[in-house]
This record gives sequence, C-alpha cells and structure tokens, in this order.
Amino acid sequence: MPWKTTIKRARKAKRAGKRATTQAGEFIHEVIEKVRRGKHGVRSPRQAIAIGLSQARRAGVELPPPVKGQTSEKTRRQAERDIARARKGPVKPSRKRSQAREKALKREPKSTVSHRALSKQARSAAARRRSARPGTKKTSTGTSTRRRSRTATKK
Repeated sequence: MPWKTTIKRARKAKRAGKRATTQAGEFIHEVIEKVRRGKHGVRSPRQAIAIGLSQARRAGVELPPPVKGQTSEKTRRQAERDIARARKGPVKPSRKRSQAREKALKREPKSTVSHRALSKQARSAAARRRSARPGTKKTSTGTSTRRRSRTATKK
C-alpha cells in the first residue's frame, strides 16, 4: 500500500504537467526507501522498480503496459491487470495475502537498493538503450558510440 505522501507527490507532478514516468518515479522512490529502512527486502534493483511501477499503475498513474517484445508476456499481462485494478477503484487487500507477501519480501536482502547497486542498474539500462538505438556501434572498450553520417564527414 503506497504512502499518502507518495500519492500526493505523484498527483502534484501530474498537475505540474509531468510525464507518467515521473509520477511513477515517486512510487519507485518509496519502495527503495522502505527497503532501506528495513521494512522488507528485494531480490534486485529491477524488482524494486517493478514493485514501484505496479503500485503506480494501481494508484491510477496512466502508465502504459510495456511494449510487446520488450518484456515477457507475463509481465505485460500483469501490467494490464494493474491498470484494470486502478479503474475499479481501491479494494481492501486480503490480510493473509498481504502477510504472506511481507513475509516473503522480508527474507530478501536489503543491500540490493544500495547506491552502488542502483547506479549499476542505471548504467546497464542506459547501455541497453544506447545499443538499441539505430546507428550505434560498439567500440573496442565496450561502450557504444554514435556513427556520423557520411554527409557530415565530407567537406
């Protein structure tokens, strides 16, 4: 269940005309904060991001499900269910299910949302975005660079 302050910050971002991903970022920050405080753990930084995005969708942030081929079909279906749940309105969660979820997450490590782990995740995500861009190639050092067009090099 997201904190009320998180929902307020997300609504404020929406009023300010920010994109849905910025609004969802508030929920991701909340999950990271909960893990750092020791309320529960996560298996990886990606899982923290996934939990935050799911909470954002359920809270009504107009975040579309991932594009086909970008993630697994199971993830896409879950995102669609989260969006449908948001349209229905808030539902009181099952006590047993909530407790089971908390118990499972408490067993997970807390170090997965350290500054180093999040930095590593951000760098690898940026590298995936760069390598997927048309016109990029890998250099000998492993980083990708943008190719110049032929017209730009001729003079």
